[in-house]
Amino acid sequence: MKTSDFNYNLTEDKIAQEPMVPRDSCKLLILNNGKIEDKHFYDIIDYLNPGDLLVANKTRVIPARLQGHKRDTGGAAEILLLNQEDDIWEALVKPGKRLKPGAIVDFEPGYYAEIIDFTNRGTRKVKLYGEDLVHHVGKTPLPPYIHGYSGNMEMYQTVYSECESSAAAPTAGLHFTDELIEKIKSKGINFETVELEVGIDTFKPVTEDNPEDHVIHTEKFSISQKTIDKINQTKTNGNRVIAVGTTSVRTLETVYSSEVKPYKRAQTSLFILPGYKFKIIDAMITNFHVPQSTLMMLVSAFAGRNNIMHAYQHALNTDYRFLSFGDAMFIV
Repeated sequence: MKTSDFNYNLTEDKIAQEPMVPRDSCKLLILNNGKIEDKHFYDIIDYLNPGDLLVANKTRVIPARLQGHKRDTGGAAEILLLNQEDDIWEALVKPGKRLKPGAIVDFEPGYYAEIIDFTNRGTRKVKLYGEDLVHHVGKTPLPPYIHGYSGNMEMYQTVYSECESSAAAPTAGLHFTDELIEKIKSKGINFETVELEVGIDTFKPVTEDNPEDHVIHTEKFSISQKTIDKINQTKTNGNRVIAVGTTSVRTLETVYSSEVKPYKRAQTSLFILPGYKFKIIDAMITNFHVPQSTLMMLVSAFAGRNNIMHAYQHALNTDYRFLSFGDAMFIV
């Protein structure tokens, strides 16, 4: 197995720059043991059965992009918050070479950040000053491959988001509307949530030739007893557990790979590669992912690499929209 086995030619024109309105009007590719159907996302209800359980990631994206100026020079500076421990944030900074420990970035009067230290990942430790600075001056960050979007930033949040803890959206859930969720529930399909705090490393391509040499990012997750009980009941009744997004897959497979119990901000570094034996997931809803990413490897582990590469080529040939604001796939 090589990292290049998960590569494909993704050109700029295939990357969605805006969300579909309404959300559930995007395309939906059904992949069932290699067989492909072209639908729209609102058709997903036709492929769900009473008693099935959808499990979605309810995390919400932090307004984590802070744009200001260096106090000593007045030059432009940007801080992208990644995750928080106590009163210190891990962050990416621009310009990286000039924002060293001790540097101050001003945003508005009374609101500023201090660079505290380097991390072993090349990021920075940052301390914020000013009441509720994040919500006062922060903006929702979009992935770097989305350029110039100026629409409603709520379109980069799921309609069921609650817990503000992620640097990026769990994008498979962006296609659901409140109305569609109600129709799904009315059909006797259950809907529960977990929380996985999505980091920006989730989008990065694997650079090692052998993917098994790659050290995957660690993310924090939470799951309630209520969700565990519903999963267990679903499996006992012979119905399907369907993960909404790769973040839900990682959460559930982590929980069911060890002691099955509620977790609050536990850590997972589960790296799912072809050959992995899934413990609990029966189907998944997902988007189209960055070439050579850990997410490409995860969906290939579930559906088979050849099936995934065939589906991706079909999507490229039939004008599907890729990545975060793009179209969806239902892998059965």
